Amino acid sequence: MATNFDSNKPILEVADLRISFLNDGEWHQVIKGINFSIGKGGILGLVGESGSGKSVSSLAIMGLLPSKISRIDSGNIWFNADNEKDLAKIISAKEYSKIRGRQIAMIFQEPMTALNPVLRCGNQVAEVLHSHTQMTSKEAKAKVLNLFEEVLLPNPQRVFRAYPHQLSGGQKQRVMIAMALACEPDLLIADEPTTALDVTVEKAILELLKDLQERRNIAVLFITHDLAVIRKIADNVAVIYKGEIVEQGNVESIFANPQHIYTKALLASRPPKNARPKRLLSVSDFINNTTETSFVTDKERQQEHKMLYDSDPLLKVSNLTVKYKHTTAVNNVSLEVYRGETLGLVGESGCGKTTIGRSILQLIDNQSGDVIFDNQNLALVSAKQMQRLRQRIQIIFQDPYSSLNPRMKIGKAIEEVLDVHNIGTKSQRKQRVLQMLEKVGLEREHYERYPHQFSGGQRQRIGIARALILNPELVICDESVSALDVSVQAQVLNLLNDLKREFAFTFIFISHDLAVVKYMSDRILVMKSGVIVEQNEADTLYLHPQNAYTKTLIAAIP
Repeated sequence: MATNFDSNKPILEVADLRISFLNDGEWHQVIKGINFSIGKGGILGLVGESGSGKSVSSLAIMGLLPSKISRIDSGNIWFNADNEKDLAKIISAKEYSKIRGRQIAMIFQEPMTALNPVLRCGNQVAEVLHSHTQMTSKEAKAKVLNLFEEVLLPNPQRVFRAYPHQLSGGQKQRVMIAMALACEPDLLIADEPTTALDVTVEKAILELLKDLQERRNIAVLFITHDLAVIRKIADNVAVIYKGEIVEQGNVESIFANPQHIYTKALLASRPPKNARPKRLLSVSDFINNTTETSFVTDKERQQEHKMLYDSDPLLKVSNLTVKYKHTTAVNNVSLEVYRGETLGLVGESGCGKTTIGRSILQLIDNQSGDVIFDNQNLALVSAKQMQRLRQRIQIIFQDPYSSLNPRMKIGKAIEEVLDVHNIGTKSQRKQRVLQMLEKVGLEREHYERYPHQFSGGQRQRIGIARALILNPELVICDESVSALDVSVQAQVLNLLNDLKREFAFTFIFISHDLAVVKYMSDRILVMKSGVIVEQNEADTLYLHPQNAYTKTLIAAIP
């Protein structure tokens, strides 16, 4: 149960906190004297890019910093729900375990890695109750089922018996929320809880968290890289940059009149809803004072589209149907992609958009329908012919880290593509890779580094280099920016557009984020449950959607 304490004091107060990590035998300070507080029943948004220090701060509050390679140099973490205890001074794991889960709980970013894959979901939530209360198994099960109802999980009895892999992403996140609320904590830390979710699921989770917070009157520290999400849920916001709080205050005042250049950059990095800039602004643009931008006019766009659509399509998909066991993933879908076009394919997880991309590449079999690329039916070509055609059709995957061999240096990983297709001599291949690294905004010396030595944005650039090294004609971008910080996302989108202009690529841009798809695309196709429910020119579809599902996707954009 929530603890009684002086309501005039913040429930959490972080004061001049400094944290260092050990790297190559030396301590480097990554949190540099931050200060923030959260009142009872309040929501503070802590916002910043990857590496800014926001998750490190939350781990310090939870007592989860890795002991051998990190240390709290100075400062205090006052938790007033327990007689003003300074969490920064707790050393005993046993002492912390009485607080963690019971008085302070955490919702992690990726529920599939936070949940145990071999335990049923109900038992995992019940385990928290057994650890912190004297409940019997019967009482714990009843409590868990009530929690599942409270977080709006359909059929709580089924979810109780289900394993994590049997639930959708949104359902797994609701299980994590139920687990965090099980012991009725005073403080809830939500660390990027919606980053990997579809926009409609994200909206539902944000509304759920806000509703639970208000009904239970608990304090929430909500961590994200997206200020638009903060605006939907938080009362106050603290902006963290390179380990320092650079600006904080009431959410509406920060949005109306941001003072720090970094806050302005975060707000400007998302694709605007009602304009089409030729380039998206990033943090570096603001720091370098190069924020002037021009916009694509309606006349320019009409002229460009007339040139695009006067030619024959490069790709035609006709009546495509793909089934997995008893599920129809794609149902009688037809589409065309014109040479030089960016076709946006948008929809929630499970709608079939990735299946279409893989069918085009002939990575999966279809039950019926044709895929015609440059007047060739890909279903009729031999395996050897298809290998040659794959020089002309490439894919950029969502998660570059899992698509790269962690034991192979990135130069060799990119060069491997040229080896497979027997292109050039060994020295020519290396030179081509070095040139491509520079094209995607990396350094030539990065050739000798391993994937783990790069940031998420840099790894995505490696994935782009690997896909484009063959100079393909058609590139399928499968959720290739969905996991990136908003500013890094802006840089990668700019890069893709620059490379498209330079090499005359044709793109199929797959994403669940309609704002990003609208910015990138000439036309958009909206998919739901394996069928295309609406298609139109990108701006027309965004401003004047006809289908109810399209309207729902647009309404859910933060």
